[in-house]
Amino acid sequence: MLVTQVNNLAFYLLAALAEIAGCFAVWAWLRRDASIWWLVPGVAALFVFAWLLTRIDVAFAGRAYAAYGGIYIAASLGWLWLAEGMRPTVWDLGGAALAVGGTLVILLGARISH
Repeated sequence: MLVTQVNNLAFYLLAALAEIAGCFAVWAWLRRDASIWWLVPGVAALFVFAWLLTRIDVAFAGRAYAAYGGIYIAASLGWLWLAEGMRPTVWDLGGAALAVGGTLVILLGARISH
């Protein structure tokens, strides 16, 4: 069970990185006047994101997506800080902690109820 949870976490983190990279490619094209060619790796990254979510070991897609939300929020704040140079506020971190807590409730609750 621990190996499964570690694998799930790895897939969630990789999915978050892929989704953020894909969305940032679109952001760069539309908001930073980057070349339309940014969309090519962006679309590829979004495909990888969707594929990675199918690797999560849960019985239902909706549960994988719901639990992913907290990981995405935390990873987005990491992107904000590391890629964009803007340090998250205490409010950002508090919100992320709540979201990650929700992720844990969803994933652990699914294990307990089966």
